[in-house]
Amino acid sequence: MMSKVVERFLKYVKYDTKSDGSSNTVPTTSGQLILSKDIAKELENLGMKNVSVDENGYVMATLPSNIDKDVPTIGFIAHVDTSPDMSGKNVTPQIVENYDGGNIILNSEKNIILSPKDFPDLKDYIGKSLITTDGTTLLGADDKAGVAEIITAIEYLISNPEISHGDIKIGFTPDEEVGKGANHFDVKKFGADFAYTIDGGPIGELQYENFNAAGAKIIVKGRNVHPGSAKNKMINSMTIAMELNSLLPVEQKPEYTEKYEGFYHLVGIKGEVEETNLHYIIRDHNKDEFEEKKSLLENIVNLLNTKYGEETVSLEIKDSYYNMKEKIEPVMDIIENAKIAMGEVGVEANIQPVRGGTDGARLSYMGLPCPNIFTGGHNFHGKFEYIPIFAMEKAVETIVKIVELYGTK
Repeated sequence: MMSKVVERFLKYVKYDTKSDGSSNTVPTTSGQLILSKDIAKELENLGMKNVSVDENGYVMATLPSNIDKDVPTIGFIAHVDTSPDMSGKNVTPQIVENYDGGNIILNSEKNIILSPKDFPDLKDYIGKSLITTDGTTLLGADDKAGVAEIITAIEYLISNPEISHGDIKIGFTPDEEVGKGANHFDVKKFGADFAYTIDGGPIGELQYENFNAAGAKIIVKGRNVHPGSAKNKMINSMTIAMELNSLLPVEQKPEYTEKYEGFYHLVGIKGEVEETNLHYIIRDHNKDEFEEKKSLLENIVNLLNTKYGEETVSLEIKDSYYNMKEKIEPVMDIIENAKIAMGEVGVEANIQPVRGGTDGARLSYMGLPCPNIFTGGHNFHGKFEYIPIFAMEKAVETIVKIVELYGTK
């Protein structure tokens, strides 16, 4: 029989909730609001209190305390949108029962294969059942698995009132994948002392460090002259742009970094002789090294302007979010209790930095300490995405156990 968390997850992935970073609406796509409204109805049917979904697609609800002593109010948060990097429309999940350790044919017609040769982590799940894509879309485990896991845990708590707990708050946000998930999150209305985002990867992940992040927009101005008479006249903005990129440290690119190593990532370039536009993201866990990375880029721009003329290259750097570590360290008991909860349900905690950002990073700086817990998924944002069913079930158990630990203190 299909477990409730799987049933919910398979239902949610049918909604097309791909977010759109170029949109100025909130949420950035209409499908997110449709799912948020349906989730709110589901929460009301479960018996949750103070259920709301605002015009921006933020869902909040409360499971009231069933004890008469003061304990912390805990929040659990996930996001309803999926990555704009790949289609989230017409998602057709496949369930692979008792995985045998070999290749998984996602799509025979297109010869798309999920292989342990390319993704060695698959070998960790021999004998387990997996949910995969059909090779044409992403799956949506980031973060509809988190949504399903939170709601299933809450349903379990409602069905088992003998489990003591304080007030439990849950929240679902739109547009996390385009960096806007916390933009309209009302921390005061949410009313939790701290929260956990259920938005991590493989089973056991527990994260309270993330990148400091900035975006850099660069415009290179050139001068177009007929190439037949261009000597000492033409200024090709594209070659200056390439020169700029070559002056950045080669080893500080995403494809050469891991763990705590930061990077510069060229995520977009569009150019002609007259003008070239570049967009970089800058990342580092260490705040000092983060500032050094921004300074180096500024120095390179100044060098090129000295070489080719003032105002040849313009640079705009804007910070996006910061490492939540400094906001979590004063309340490290929320990490220790998450570790204990995982251990009690048979999961080994794997504490590691997030090589990215989460809603939790920004929420931590908005006054809501908010580390990140696993969903169980792998290979997010693409057609090779998959999630082991037992990992989803362990995420549900972990949420329940965290609540129980605080309720019995």
